[in-house]
Amino acid sequence: MRMAARRRLLTIGHSYAVNVNRRLPQELAARGDWDVTVAAPQRFRGDFREYELRAEPGERVALEPLPIHLAKPVHLMLYGRQLRRLLQRPWDLVHCWQEPYVVAAWQVAKWTHPQTPLVFATFQNISKNYPPPFRWIERRTLMRADGVIAFGETVRAVLEARHPRPSTIRTIPPGVDTRHFAPDTAARRRIRESLGWDDRTPVVGFLGRLVADKGVGWLTTVLDEVAGPWRALFVGAGPLESDLRAWAERRPGRVAVVTTVAHDDVPQWLNAMDLLCAPSLTSSRWREQFGRMLIEAFACGVPVVASSSGEIPHVVSDAGLVVAEGDVQRWRDAISTLLLDENMRRTLGVRGRRRAIAEYDWTAIANRHAAFFDELLAGGQTMAASA
Repeated sequence: MRMAARRRLLTIGHSYAVNVNRRLPQELAARGDWDVTVAAPQRFRGDFREYELRAEPGERVALEPLPIHLAKPVHLMLYGRQLRRLLQRPWDLVHCWQEPYVVAAWQVAKWTHPQTPLVFATFQNISKNYPPPFRWIERRTLMRADGVIAFGETVRAVLEARHPRPSTIRTIPPGVDTRHFAPDTAARRRIRESLGWDDRTPVVGFLGRLVADKGVGWLTTVLDEVAGPWRALFVGAGPLESDLRAWAERRPGRVAVVTTVAHDDVPQWLNAMDLLCAPSLTSSRWREQFGRMLIEAFACGVPVVASSSGEIPHVVSDAGLVVAEGDVQRWRDAISTLLLDENMRRTLGVRGRRRAIAEYDWTAIANRHAAFFDELLAGGQTMAASA
């Protein structure tokens, strides 16, 4: 019996220049029914440094490095003719992780063969009135798309109001490696010892960009009102680092600010926390689009206190505490309750770990993508047969 031929998937996105962002293509390739090619900028400058597209040991995908122009701001970024030639190959499906309103998305929509199914993915969860030409680009890109993946329920709500065919939208969140991100008592002890901390005083944690939108400065105000013993561990980098360090220096021995943690080492630092705070603050231009730190904390069995901003309530559900954003008193009470109640922390930690495995494990996320791709391919074959 002859085995079915492996299908050919091309996935495109500037974020793939960072190797950790290629996990979805890796998982799709690991299934065995897709030959996966990842196209990304040969070099791309992120928020804090420049990245070069390089294959990692054991990668199952083929990499196609592409030259880019006008890389900043990213919504003006252009791919060169190399992408056009790449899209002329006989792909079974093209997947694009570029927001549908950016110029690069328009290039992909224009150059993908009309008979090739095209899927876009988006994090945008605020309905914005883009100026020309971006609103035209978004309209034409969505008209060309055979399917769109919304990374959350708030994303889907915005997308349904703008998409000409809402039935082609699927909600599929990002994933987490629940084997790498896992409870680890040895790592907990090792990190705490490196900080000179014992296990008697509970540690309040923060993980993410040190920017106002993430509520990092606001969290320090809340912590100053929390009674009883606590320590605080901030892991991340960003423009508020100097303010945070100044605050930490006024509380010697109680606060650690760590800005050089590689993603592979994040589980160790999460395990050193007794609870993770995600106090994101909505503004007119932004609300939390997902909160990857939430599912990473879940996977490590770390209880979560998170704000009500954007997608967070959908991500957390009943696996953590969701507190109204900007409410100092309720945040103070929620943190104080968890600091004093070890059993409650343990219960939420178990609940979060279960949710991470059931809803966000990368294998399950890849399977949901593959099922959507299969549905689109089957629909295309049906339409071709009836033509």
